[in-house]
Amino acid sequence: MVSKDDDASLQKLSEEISDRDDSTVRKKRSEDYYRQIGKKGGTKLREMRGNGYYRMIAQKGGQANASKYGPDHFSELGKKGGNTTKARQDPDFYSRIGKLGGIAKKQNKRSS
Repeated sequence: MVSKDDDASLQKLSEEISDRDDSTVRKKRSEDYYRQIGKKGGTKLREMRGNGYYRMIAQKGGQANASKYGPDHFSELGKKGGNTTKARQDPDFYSRIGKLGGIAKKQNKRSS
């Protein structure tokens, strides 16, 4: 679990980094270099804090978005996505995926 002090120091560090104009520093190394050091840092963080840390920060982000945008925003996104899917797929698409859902439910009941 992350303490409030850790959370505050991470927030402060994030703000400091975003305030910098480090575009000249970024040009000194390749994109792959930053990808590699990011992966190392992420691996070390996972070792130190565990998977629960990522669940916690994802939950905080989700709650922040929910309070920032509200349910109407997400309803509208769902409608846009549904309409786009409907326009891209053939008329039998929903029938096919509905049957797949039914098959998955039957398999889950059998394995229980």
